[in-house]
Amino acid sequence: MGEQAVSLAKAVGYDSAGTIEFLVDKHKNFYFLEMNTRLQVEHPITESITGVDIVYHMLRSAKGYPLKMAQKDVQIQGWAFEARVYAEDPFKSFGLPSVGRLKVYKEPVNAEPLGKVPSSGYIRCDTGISEGSEISLYYDPMICKLITVGKDRQHALNLLTNALDNYVIRGVTHNIPLLRDIVTEEKFVKGDINTNYLPTVYPDGFKGKQLTQEERTVLGAVASCLFITDRLRERNFLNSTQGSAHSYDESTHKLHVSLLFFYFSIFF
Repeated sequence: MGEQAVSLAKAVGYDSAGTIEFLVDKHKNFYFLEMNTRLQVEHPITESITGVDIVYHMLRSAKGYPLKMAQKDVQIQGWAFEARVYAEDPFKSFGLPSVGRLKVYKEPVNAEPLGKVPSSGYIRCDTGISEGSEISLYYDPMICKLITVGKDRQHALNLLTNALDNYVIRGVTHNIPLLRDIVTEEKFVKGDINTNYLPTVYPDGFKGKQLTQEERTVLGAVASCLFITDRLRERNFLNSTQGSAHSYDESTHKLHVSLLFFYFSIFF
């Protein structure tokens, strides 16, 4: 595939950074789709597993300078994923745009310079906005490109899962719930994917994380513990034995908390 891409670029006399897209069937036959005379949004994946700053070399090439490397110098190491975090509502046709002001925005931080992939892997966030930015109707609603790099596919996928859990976004609806569900979905984890993936896995549209009965039970136990603990802390803070609006039996609460924590510990 790489050889075909290089041959095509040479045939038309193209000498800058570009992207050639192919479609691959289940028998691993590939077919030319199109060429874009620019970088694609996925270029950080290539940069991460090769250690090559493609944007830097693109600018040098545009200035007329020769490349500093040959094809044989480009070595692939590790595995990388990229997830596009968008201001979109995944519950509406998998992602209708959401407009508004980004009131709160916190992203996972653990960037590493391009080069050898460390054994612990790393994450990279390419962001073009900041807290307080306005998401409008007139531009692409992308918030961030999240790239995770690991020693192998599962390692990179685990990093992606954890990184998605560390975003804080307020003010606009975002697609992280859908991304988070996909990266732990059985078919995706196994690599059993195709261009019909979303309609196949979510035939009725995305409905959010579907909990099993065991997960519901554990979540209910944890929520109960947090609620009761908060109530007891509130009473101690107010230094009151009467309670605010209702009366609570503290000894009963302590018993319930102990039983719930005991159940939670046994379950895991």
